[in-house]
Amino acid sequence: MSTQPRRALVVEDEPEIADLIGSYLRRDGFDVTHADDGASAVPLARQVDPDVVVLDLGLPGLDGIEVCRRLRVFSDAYVVMLTARAEGVDTLIGLSVGADDYLTKPFSPRELMARIQVMLRRPRTGTPPDAAPVAAPGATSDTGRARDLRTLGTLTVDLDGREVTVRNSPVHLTRTEFDLLAVLLRDPGVVLSRDQLINAIWGPDWVGDTHLVDVHIGHLRRKLGDSASRGTFIRTVRGVGYRTGDGQ
Repeated sequence: MSTQPRRALVVEDEPEIADLIGSYLRRDGFDVTHADDGASAVPLARQVDPDVVVLDLGLPGLDGIEVCRRLRVFSDAYVVMLTARAEGVDTLIGLSVGADDYLTKPFSPRELMARIQVMLRRPRTGTPPDAAPVAAPGATSDTGRARDLRTLGTLTVDLDGREVTVRNSPVHLTRTEFDLLAVLLRDPGVVLSRDQLINAIWGPDWVGDTHLVDVHIGHLRRKLGDSASRGTFIRTVRGVGYRTGDGQ
């Protein structure tokens, strides 16, 4: 098992908040790098290759939404967005460009660390989204065991390799998007409520707006070339939740 410490990038322009977050992360065993503006955060992320990014939305210059958008070109780090704004619009935009979770300021550092620990219990792909190879149907793992491949029409999902193709073209998902798709595919046709999906992905201790699921599902559909009206791969069951489509 690797003994390398986990890496965190804190992108926050308020020194007191950055120091507080950094102290909690270091206490939890992270190597911490700090950026106080968006312009420096992106090259630092390329250099550090963090496991977790704590990203303030209201950064000077390049804001947190644009930073997150640029991070997702090359990084699969978990991104927790911090916002001081009460309105949900900015939060939803942040999630739509690839943030995995969010907290509204003022926030509890203990809650932040709890959210991060829940995310880290989920697997990391280990390769940037633009570098991941696509497994051929019927591929085997390094141990010789058949890979767990799920197909739904033109959609193929390698649950072991965490790779997705539609019509044999790779689809680059964030880890949260992939995890949602995987949970739905493990029980095809079974309706899962938002609470069930929250519990499966974010854990039973997660506290927040369950419409977080809707935002990630919407982004996932767009990447798969699907829509709520078609429901080719993911169907909405009104008043209940979501299930897989029939791939047609």
